[in-house]
Amino acid sequence: MNRPELTAEKFVNHPFLQGERMYRTGDLAHWLPDGNIAYIGRIDHQVKIRGFRIELGEIEAQLLHVPAIRESVVLAREDGAGDKYLCAYVVAEQELSIAYMRAQLSEQLPEYMIPSQYVQVEHIPLSSNGKLDRRALEHMGQAIAATTSYEAPRTAEEHAVAAVWQSVLGAERIGAKDHFFYLGGDSIKAIQVISRLHQAGYQAEMKSLFKSPTLSGFSRHLQPIRRRVEQTAVQGEVIATPIQRWFFTSQMQQPHHFNQSMMLHAEQGLEETYLRQAITAVIRHHDALRLVVRTMEPEVMLWNRGEQEGALYGLDIVDCSGGLADADSVEAAIQRRAQALQGSFDLEQGPLVKLGLIRSDDGDHLLIIIHHLAVDGVSWRILLEDLATAYEQAQQGQTIQLPDKSDSFQNWSEQLHVYANSEAMEKQLAYWQAIEESTVKPLPKDADVSVTWTHECDIVHVQLERETTAQLLGEAHRAYGTEMNDLLLAALSKTVQEWAGIDELALHMEGHGRETMVPGVNITRTVGWFTSMYPVILSTVAGSGWGARIKQVKEELRQVPHKGMGYGMLRYLSDNCALAEQLKPEIVFNYLGQFDSGLSEGGWGNSPYAKAKGDEIGMNEKRQHVLDINGAVNDGQLSFTIRYSKAQYERETLEQLAVRFQSHLQDMIAHCTAKEQAELTPSDVLLTDMSIQELDQLAEQLAAVGAIENVYPLTPMQKGMLFHSIMEAEKGAYFEQALIELRGPLDVDAFRQSMERLLQRHELLRSNVYDGWKESVLVIFRSKQPEVAAYDVRAIQEGKREAALQQLAEQDKARGFDLRCDALVRAAVVRTGGESWQLIWSFHHLLMDGWCMPIVWTSCWSCILPESSNVSRSLRKRHRTVNTSNGWKCRMNPRQRIIGSSICKVTSSTLCCQAAHLEWGKAIQRTNICSNYPNR
Repeated sequence: MNRPELTAEKFVNHPFLQGERMYRTGDLAHWLPDGNIAYIGRIDHQVKIRGFRIELGEIEAQLLHVPAIRESVVLAREDGAGDKYLCAYVVAEQELSIAYMRAQLSEQLPEYMIPSQYVQVEHIPLSSNGKLDRRALEHMGQAIAATTSYEAPRTAEEHAVAAVWQSVLGAERIGAKDHFFYLGGDSIKAIQVISRLHQAGYQAEMKSLFKSPTLSGFSRHLQPIRRRVEQTAVQGEVIATPIQRWFFTSQMQQPHHFNQSMMLHAEQGLEETYLRQAITAVIRHHDALRLVVRTMEPEVMLWNRGEQEGALYGLDIVDCSGGLADADSVEAAIQRRAQALQGSFDLEQGPLVKLGLIRSDDGDHLLIIIHHLAVDGVSWRILLEDLATAYEQAQQGQTIQLPDKSDSFQNWSEQLHVYANSEAMEKQLAYWQAIEESTVKPLPKDADVSVTWTHECDIVHVQLERETTAQLLGEAHRAYGTEMNDLLLAALSKTVQEWAGIDELALHMEGHGRETMVPGVNITRTVGWFTSMYPVILSTVAGSGWGARIKQVKEELRQVPHKGMGYGMLRYLSDNCALAEQLKPEIVFNYLGQFDSGLSEGGWGNSPYAKAKGDEIGMNEKRQHVLDINGAVNDGQLSFTIRYSKAQYERETLEQLAVRFQSHLQDMIAHCTAKEQAELTPSDVLLTDMSIQELDQLAEQLAAVGAIENVYPLTPMQKGMLFHSIMEAEKGAYFEQALIELRGPLDVDAFRQSMERLLQRHELLRSNVYDGWKESVLVIFRSKQPEVAAYDVRAIQEGKREAALQQLAEQDKARGFDLRCDALVRAAVVRTGGESWQLIWSFHHLLMDGWCMPIVWTSCWSCILPESSNVSRSLRKRHRTVNTSNGWKCRMNPRQRIIGSSICKVTSSTLCCQAAHLEWGKAIQRTNICSNYPNR
């Protein structure tokens, strides 16, 4: 089969016989007390819950590692609303709490694999043939707890984001913990998200979604819209963007014949009057659709015509109904008319929008052709949505009202020109010069032809199944924290490396060109040609496994500044830093994203005659690249076209290349979705100058502590604290401890769960110090089990309880912290009376200062108090996140701290802070905070 990755996965090293191999069957079993082996089931028994593909056997195996659990089964069940959730059935030697089991599992499994419900049973029922009786199991026992991992949006911003994600991603229910890219999001859909949030009254930068891709995290970046874009029509000169200047310098024979087009189908037909009203409204709304070319020599000038300055569009109506015998005849008639329309543009006279309405027996087909100077891939999504909306409004007799404009293409091009000549762009020059000066081997060719033409082209296709595409759009990215291009180019680099035998692959990348480089400009709903094109060099090391290859490609792409936007600006717009083109990549690669949503609204769909829309580019043009590789997701399937010249290649050569590419895509997706533990790459962590190999080594060395989430450099203050903590360990330097008196009912398990949430919410509480790097660093782990001890001193004589409490506190202080592996915050709950408690709260000052304490305690108590509690609502309203910014910086506005009615007595040197005093039961009082600073 020639699949070394599958061989490595199935045949593993023998743990006891060196040099021998064992076959991994995928069966799950465990030893019985009598020495026999009991078969449990397949470890690859998969279910899919909220978009996550989950191996139930993997969860069952981890449950068996929990002390006291002898048997376990995990089932996917449905609640009353029809939503699936995970339910764990366990046989244990003692009564277990849900908090305990969740805590144990969270150390090894991601959150989405943690069961929502747990049932403790006396035995696992088996059928007559010795297999699990699932039906009987579902009716056994009572749930220990019935919670769900779904966390509903809370704030107005979270609800707004959830609504937008649902519409853009097509998801039914979005929770606060959901991850945009794991739900199928990509950079183009991110543009749609920002645009629709703008319509809802919020503004955010697209880079915020990439930096904080969870719903709750991204929602914190939203701000109310402060500036409203002028909605009047744009008229006047437009500075050509880099991609437009590339077009005009390409010396095309037929520059008027360089279009993009779509063929739509309306089964119920289209009324010409309403269609004209809708098209007119859309073109008036989107100013760039009225572009024309005023001067071709000596310098190109684009002009944005006013609404009355010329025809807005051209519309041809062709009747193919009744008179044609079959579909082939209809298609041929459409092809002839479409071909004529494609070549009929006049760049100086305009308009640059033409349509063909084809009447047929199966409904009407609408061909929309727009010259590329005025449109790109992202623009089509905006146009199709607006066209459907406008037609529906016209049909219903309403005044056509489209969403507000974002900044004009004219304004964007002006600001781009200014930015291209800024100091910020000069800093990119060295990077792009190094790329241009690189040399790579040419691709192999069947015939040595130096110049090829568009009329010589042919195409081969690559297509994935819907299920495989769904995996690629979602769960495949969890393995290495990737974006779509990372995985697609990893598969392509392996394909070309095997075919061409080259160590480096040079290609031109096309991007949407709407990166947030220019501050203060919003183009999320702007139509125009924004595309960026820039050279990229990828390493194609032979023999690399998928993990190494994906990481390498991802990191090489992350090194490209601003996703390539600067290259065209330096080459075509900069007055001082002109960039010469030296590298000549033979491949151009463009992934256009997903075109699945928006067409079905109002009865629109893709036309079955889409292939008959004519040639979008003239047939007598000199080709710019040897291979043009373009991909998109349509109707749930990823498909690529590879365009080549028949003068250079035999079709068989490219067909073999396409088959190899498709096979590698499938193998890579299978590798990613089967990967049990996600792995970071250097671009995922804040610490700079760390290589892929060094980060892998760090993860391996710290595997026993947990899975790494991030790595931070220590601040100068933290370095000083670390030094004193090590040198004066016996004095407990920087060990902090607070004693808090609590009065009221307290559920210790609930408090323990609140501590789990506290650590999950605040990443610094999941950190440890690692000293095996060039210098000590702070490592954040994905999960860390909080330590909560429980004591009851009520049996001690009342007069001696205070001494017992102090003894517990001193013992805790004497124990200190192991900065390398301990949770650096812990608590002990001491029951001193019926509803009287003392909380011993210990933490290391390396993590936080006094101003952070109100944030931490507020966050902790808000997890315990009932949702209906006035105090709980107050806490959630005031909640702030303890986080980092290039090191640890704990923030809180002193005016927003929570102040109660009691004042504590200070009995020793204290942290300079205002602690949280909360009404809870009768009162919560802080009685003592002690700290140990070295003399300085």
